[in-house]
Amino acid sequence: MDTTPAPFRAPAPVPHTEPLGFVGFLRTASRNPIEIWGSRAFKEPVIVGSWLGVPNIVINDPKAIRHCLVENAANYVMQPLRQRLLRPLLRDGLLTAEGALWRRTRKAIAPVFTPRNITGFTRTMEARSAAFGARLEARDGQKVDAGHEMTLLTFDILQATLFTDDIAGDPESFARSTQGFLSSMGRVDPLDLLGAPAFLPRLRRLRGRKSMAYFRRLITDTMQRRRDLLAREGDKAPNDLLTLLLKADGLSSAEIEDNIITFIGAGHETTARSLAWTLYLLSQAPHERAKVEAELDALLPTLTSADDYLTRLVHTRAAFEEALRLYPPAPSLNRTALQRDAAPGVDIPAGATVLVMPWLIHRHEMLWDRPDHFIPARFLPENRDRIDRFQYLPFGVGPRVCIGASFALHEGVIALACLLRDLRFDYEEATPPGVVQRITVQPEGGLPMRVSRRR
Repeated sequence: MDTTPAPFRAPAPVPHTEPLGFVGFLRTASRNPIEIWGSRAFKEPVIVGSWLGVPNIVINDPKAIRHCLVENAANYVMQPLRQRLLRPLLRDGLLTAEGALWRRTRKAIAPVFTPRNITGFTRTMEARSAAFGARLEARDGQKVDAGHEMTLLTFDILQATLFTDDIAGDPESFARSTQGFLSSMGRVDPLDLLGAPAFLPRLRRLRGRKSMAYFRRLITDTMQRRRDLLAREGDKAPNDLLTLLLKADGLSSAEIEDNIITFIGAGHETTARSLAWTLYLLSQAPHERAKVEAELDALLPTLTSADDYLTRLVHTRAAFEEALRLYPPAPSLNRTALQRDAAPGVDIPAGATVLVMPWLIHRHEMLWDRPDHFIPARFLPENRDRIDRFQYLPFGVGPRVCIGASFALHEGVIALACLLRDLRFDYEEATPPGVVQRITVQPEGGLPMRVSRRR
């Protein structure tokens, strides 16, 4: 008799079964973009439609995704709507830059994320995560907002590794400003959907200007501090991301600032959300949490290097990767076709919007067994070969794949291990959290959880 508990069904907006209509689409997309999708989007390999006369093609088929984002990637540029949303925040940062600027920026940043450097970073990730866990342990029995706490942790790790503890400002102010600018600046405005010119004000983003101004001041101060240090210390100054950007050929001061904001704002935020979702999912699946805790109890004392966490802690990693599947940090990878193209199963006209949506692909009935359920076993070593490279896209794919993917995976698994070694996080609210898209996929209103000592 099988006594294995049924897997937990992760909360998500219910797909609609009737067309939203023009006004309904505008209202829904501006409130929560991931609610626009109907049931067809989770069942069919390709959906062809249009918006304001522009063909819109949703691609869920891994072969077609490979063709568009890898084999013929040069034919696809960033979708204008995506740029209208992100450029006010990130300007010419790595996520929004294109063409020669993007290539120059990526080349300048790449040395930071070599395997050798990642190995060095893992020691700091472990030390900062363990210290953060000890501070949470002192709050035994209290409720915390897991989303807020994970923002503090990932900020601490990021500023210690990529900026060598040299970011101006304090973590609490940083976390509040991150939430402020993402919740307002990161929202789709009806004017964006209608293709209105950029000079028309997006009223719902006005509230985020104060947070954005804080970020810009923080980065200006941080850059000046490092320039002063380089002038005093020369080659003795840290050779981290900040130094590499300041020394990069062909990047203006404004472009350097944009990239620092990209890494501080977007880079740490994605991992923070994924960690918080993992803690929530494990709290709702005690049998899965027990596997992780047993693994940590058995293996952590035997690991001599933090770099081994990712390969040895297979249940911990599987839980984190399953959370990335259910709540992908980048829920859309949308492009515009420059020229007509024939992808497997679909003809793509020039100028068409091509929608590659990890939110859909990761929950697609064609690609996953029980796609809405939390089943970490999918990502155990013996099962990984069953997952097509192009059906799991938490860090994107192709030339624009996330440059910090390995960094984020190590950080996520190390942080989880250090926290769950001694602590439990329990979600005790009467209703499950709402799920909203604000650039990243977030729990609406935070993620209140009770933290307690495990032993």
